Amino acid sequence: MKTILSCGILAAGLFLASSCGREPEPSASPSEETAEPKPDASPNLYSFELADIDGNPVALSRFRGKVLLLVNVASKCGFTKQYEGLEALYESHRERGLEILAFPANNFGGQEPGTDAQIKEFCRATYGVAFPLFAKISVRGDDIHPLYRFLTGLPQFGGDIPWNFTKFLVDRQGEVIGRYEPAVAPLDERIVGDIQAALGRSE
Repeated sequence: MKTILSCGILAAGLFLASSCGREPEPSASPSEETAEPKPDASPNLYSFELADIDGNPVALSRFRGKVLLLVNVASKCGFTKQYEGLEALYESHRERGLEILAFPANNFGGQEPGTDAQIKEFCRATYGVAFPLFAKISVRGDDIHPLYRFLTGLPQFGGDIPWNFTKFLVDRQGEVIGRYEPAVAPLDERIVGDIQAALGRSE
């Protein structure tokens, strides 16, 4: 009986000695077990992708580092003649880094009823437009394109698009720095001055 008891005590001692000083097995922390992917950052201009007038996808991030003038356009509007001023503005500033992005929209008075092919032909033949044209989108209402939902939701420059040829100016960092209503012509000194100032930064 003493022999059995001694053996039991000896075995217990050996077990305690072997486990003494041993680091406990690491266990997953609650944060590791329940970690989820971080939500995407808030949208910015460069996060959008649209089809160009020929149907090819274009990520706006390709214009990173450029000064941009975004315009919703129409072919049968009283302001359609602004295409001429837009093209003149583009030709005189493109080498310094200006890009004009035109977005045809049929939201106002049905003044852009044509197909993308018809719009492209009209712009090229009538005004010699060389700046990028995009496929027709909606810039207002329930079917508003996400890009224009973003633009019209900006705290400083937001608000519904009132008519064709509303313009947004974007600096080289992708920040919207100006908005001009349809009646402000492309060669208005306010637009030209703001574009030249933006082009002069980090040129």
